[in-house]
Amino acid sequence: MNSMSWKKYPQEVVDRLFLAIDEDDVINDETTDLPVIELGTSQQNIRDYYALCLQLWEEGFTRQELLGLINQLLAGQDLTKAQRKQYKFIRARYKHLRFAQRLYSRHHDADKIFKATTVYLGHLQDGFKNGDKKSVQYYGKMLRILLSRPVWNWVKRSLNRLQVDNEVGYQRYVSQQMSQLTDMLNKPMVTGTEFHDIRKIVSQQVSFFDTQRSIENNTPRVYAISRFLANINGLMGDKHDEMVADKLSGTREYETPTPLDSHIRDCLEQLVGKIVRAS
Repeated sequence: MNSMSWKKYPQEVVDRLFLAIDEDDVINDETTDLPVIELGTSQQNIRDYYALCLQLWEEGFTRQELLGLINQLLAGQDLTKAQRKQYKFIRARYKHLRFAQRLYSRHHDADKIFKATTVYLGHLQDGFKNGDKKSVQYYGKMLRILLSRPVWNWVKRSLNRLQVDNEVGYQRYVSQQMSQLTDMLNKPMVTGTEFHDIRKIVSQQVSFFDTQRSIENNTPRVYAISRFLANINGLMGDKHDEMVADKLSGTREYETPTPLDSHIRDCLEQLVGKIVRAS
């Protein structure tokens, strides 16, 4: 399979997706009555949704642009406010495509090098936000290797050759994810890792409905689900930041089991209650 076989969308669809991603962790109360969520989608949608996520990544920035920001950090220079925003947006494109690979590929996992690049972009961002020079140097150098032309070309080819799953495989995967989420909600306490696992499931679902709403041009039902999930994502993101800060300050170990925040639990239970497995 080559890149010619992927659908190309008009710019306004790509722009709608970018806007949706930019607000996919914004706490909101837009959705008071969550619509029913049917798990599962058509084979054509699986292909088309992946195609849009790939297009967003391929057309959103250049390799040289990202390397320029990394080299500036490695030279010990801070990024300007505009450059930090630019970096954040590039990383958002990586994260969205990583979710797409997990959701739509036959193996439900991201390309190893692409996954590592996405993770290191996050660590580097934490490094320059917190003034951690050691972290900036380490992850900056790692990223420079991962963004070298031969590696970049190899990754790009791999992304274009991705084999998408069929309807049955996709539905099995998302059903397993939701069962895992239900199991977690049945526990009175969760560890840091379990909390992070719940958020990963939520984030993947946000990415699915963000992509769907962008293609369908914000149909009310899909838009409502997307915003509801974004609210949970935002609440969990803030809580996770607190947990990491507690770990760094020595207040509480990350893996200490703690009760799930009641508001987050309510939202997650509402989500699980609205899910219907496609027949």
